[in-house]
Amino acid sequence: MKDISSAKNSPHYPVMLDEILRICSPEKGGLFLDCTFGVGGYSDAILSFPNTQVIALDRDLHTQKYAQKIKKKYQNRFNFYNLKFSELNKVIKENTKLDFIIFDLGLSSLQITDLKRGFSFNSKGKPDMGMGLNSINAQEILNNFNLKTLGDIIRVFGEEKESFYIAKNIVEERKKKPIESIPDLVNIIKKSKKKNPRKKINISTQTFQAIRIFVNKEISELIEGLIKASQFLKSGGKLIVISFHSIEDKIVKFFFTNFSEGKSRSSRYYPDSFKEKILFENYRNKVIRPSNKEITVNKPSRSAKLRFAIRSKDDFFYPLDLKNKFLNYLELENKNV
Repeated sequence: MKDISSAKNSPHYPVMLDEILRICSPEKGGLFLDCTFGVGGYSDAILSFPNTQVIALDRDLHTQKYAQKIKKKYQNRFNFYNLKFSELNKVIKENTKLDFIIFDLGLSSLQITDLKRGFSFNSKGKPDMGMGLNSINAQEILNNFNLKTLGDIIRVFGEEKESFYIAKNIVEERKKKPIESIPDLVNIIKKSKKKNPRKKINISTQTFQAIRIFVNKEISELIEGLIKASQFLKSGGKLIVISFHSIEDKIVKFFFTNFSEGKSRSSRYYPDSFKEKILFENYRNKVIRPSNKEITVNKPSRSAKLRFAIRSKDDFFYPLDLKNKFLNYLELENKNV
């Protein structure tokens, strides 16, 4: 198993790499789908075992140069595509069955450290927050959405208790001048929130998270990605998801639990013939967290939760309950100006 101590000086560290390698046993070979390529940490580690093949996706155009390095190193054992989760079916052939599928959700260090992209509180640039292949950016949302929609986005996706005051002050400030920089947004948030010395996270964290989720349609992409991934996963194959906030984890937990052997739920959305169908073997609701050693090396990993499920022998069926369960998120994420 790889020693994570070697990553201490690396700005691009793949979260819970050792745990993923233990779950996948790449020394036995297999066909892998890396849905969040980033700078290639997982793909490179998996391909270091000779009988493996990796198909990698990433919506971020900035990842292409890292993919080219991996391609040069492993040639026909690696293929990369600039695509979102919802588009994975465009590159997986209909009869292809994957052994392992990996999602590492949230922001990559590549995105956070590029201050021009507006993900960091320390950025001086425009509020963009787009991961790639976006139809809207943060600046458009901040300057055009009405008070109610802004408040709903910040409250629901950021789980921010003071969402109304933040949204109200955004609307008030943009009447004076457009919100055109990250410092503009940070100052509005500071003005809107009560100081809480006991709170460890940055005062802007929840609002930034909320706007980023909306800009990138992260909930819609996750749900579509999980559904399509389970379609192409072979019987006995493993679907692995690392999440970083409670909404993501709630969705993954529901999907694995409610479509698992012994946990299948009757639903008014399916005819009787569909009620007993499952997608996964008996899911035990186990959460794997990063080791203390890893958190010391890579502090952003402290909020990570890893869950994985094993595909059952049952034929794929469309899990409509997953969308219906989180319909409020999906509807909000698709609001327009």
